[in-house]
Formats: sequence, structure tokens, C-alpha cells
Amino acid sequence: MISYVLLIVGFFLLIKGADFFVDGCSSVAKLLRVPTVIIGLTVVAFGTSMPEASVSINAALQGKNDLAVSNVIGSNLFNLLVVLGACAVTRPMKAKWSVIKKEFPFSILITIVLFLAMTGFQFSGIMSGDGTFVLTRIGGVILLALFAVFLASTVMDALKHRANIAQSGEPEEEYEVLPPLRTAIYIIGGLVGIVAGGNFVVDSATDIAKQFGLSQTFIGLTIVALGTSLPELVTSLVAAKKGENDLALGNVVGSNVFNILLILGASATITPITVDVLAVYDTMILIVASLLVYVCAISRKGFSKLEGAMFLLFYAGFFAYILTR
Repeated sequence: MISYVLLIVGFFLLIKGADFFVDGCSSVAKLLRVPTVIIGLTVVAFGTSMPEASVSINAALQGKNDLAVSNVIGSNLFNLLVVLGACAVTRPMKAKWSVIKKEFPFSILITIVLFLAMTGFQFSGIMSGDGTFVLTRIGGVILLALFAVFLASTVMDALKHRANIAQSGEPEEEYEVLPPLRTAIYIIGGLVGIVAGGNFVVDSATDIAKQFGLSQTFIGLTIVALGTSLPELVTSLVAAKKGENDLALGNVVGSNVFNILLILGASATITPITVDVLAVYDTMILIVASLLVYVCAISRKGFSKLEGAMFLLFYAGFFAYILTR
């Protein structure tokens, strides 16, 4: 019973901690006159991925590598299929062409890079199911280097966008600036909540897995992935209800990029990650799901309710698969 309570408490601390951390950092950035568009593309995107980062890096530090990998793969699948699917079912979505043209293909590319880095091109071992797969420190460094490239490109695009707005004379969107003391409390308290919540989730999920004889991979793909993806789900659904669900695709794609490059990159750099063959198969499923969603996005420049329902059914099929394997 204690494990379940700690799991719920951990999720609460993760979500609220990330929320406070984003608000605090946004306020600091505004006080320092950092462009608000950069805040949205960097600080906020990083903040929504903080739950995954806390869980995966804590798992890597504790040697529970299966949980680190499965959490990221599970979260990315949940974001793509459930978050986008639920938003599209709520209201047909429009997709920003800039995201379809640049960020989405990049997210597919890095998923393929992750697959190759963790398998080392051992295709015969993948087919037979008896290969030994490791995401090495070198692989982690490569992912972090790609993250630096992505971040630099995002900042350059943001500055260019801000310059265009300044030339056009359009007013900039403003973030709320909090009082200094409240800002410090939000940042420090948010980080404490994220770290403590991550510890609670890893420890309690591991205990629950042992009680039921379940693998860390299964727990990471289901309970932990769902819990750490709640910020993205809630944010996107609220946007959908307000008729602004065209932002959901950018939110999901950005979060998925952060999850793979920053979180798995940092985790593997800390401790090389031994990857179960099932996690390799799950990564292949993530690539297929990404391609499916991308094809739907470029065909209509958005998603219909029918396509949203198809995404949800795809995830239901994946969930049934991991329950029975």
C-alpha cells in the first residue's frame, strides 16, 4: 500500500514541481529581457519534460536502466498517439507547417539514430531476439550533441521570428513577471519537487513491479510513462478546448525531442544503458507510429477526428501487445 501512495505522491510532486519551475524560470527570463518566444521554445519545453528527466536520470543513477529507456519510449508513444489522438477527437487539429517541415522530421530522424545507437547495427540479433544491446556513453554524447544542435537552431529561429515581429510592429506576447521572492521559491521548490517526485516514482514503481513479478520495462511503458506524460496531456487538451490545438503538435514533437536527446543522452552518459530486446522492438514501434502520424500530418496539414480515433486505437493495440508478451 505504501508503494502506491508514494507513486501517487511522486506523480503529484513531478507535475506540480515542473509547473512551478517553468513559471519561475519564465519570470527570471523576462526580468533578464530574454525574448518570450525563446522562453516558450526552451524553458517551457524543458519544463514539461522534467518529469521524464527526473525519473530516467534517477533510474540511471540507481542502475535501473530498463526503467530509464522504457519511460522515454513509453512517454513518446503516449504523446504521439494518446495526446494527439485525444486532441484530434476533441476538435479537428491544424498543424503548423514549420513544425511539419522541420521539427517533426527531425524527431523521426533522432528516433532512428537512437535505434541504431542502442543496437549497434546488430540486425541479426534483433531478428533472433538474443542480441546484447547497449546505449553506450559515446551514444549518449552523440545524442547530447544533437540536442545542442537542435537547441541552437531553435534559438536562432526564435530570434529571427522576434526580429520579424519587431519589424512588423506587432505587439509581443508577455509572460507574467513574479515578485523576486516568489520567483526564487518557485524555482527552488519546483526543482525539489521534481527530484523528490522522481525518486518516489522510481522506487515505488520498482517495488510494485517486484510485487507482481512485472518487469521494469513494463512498468516504465505503462504507469511511469502515463504519469510523466500528464503535463503534455493536460496542456494539449486545454488548448484543444480553447480551439488552439494547432499548438499540440509542436508541444508533442518538442517534448519527444527533449526526451530522446536530453534525457536518454544524459542517462547514457552517466551510466551506459543495457537495453532489453523488447525495448528495441518498442523503439521500432515508435518509429512506425511517428511515420504514421507524420503521413497524416502532411496529407491534410492536420488531423481529423477519425485519424485521432485511429491513433487511440493504435495505442490500445500497443498496450494489449505489452500486456500479453
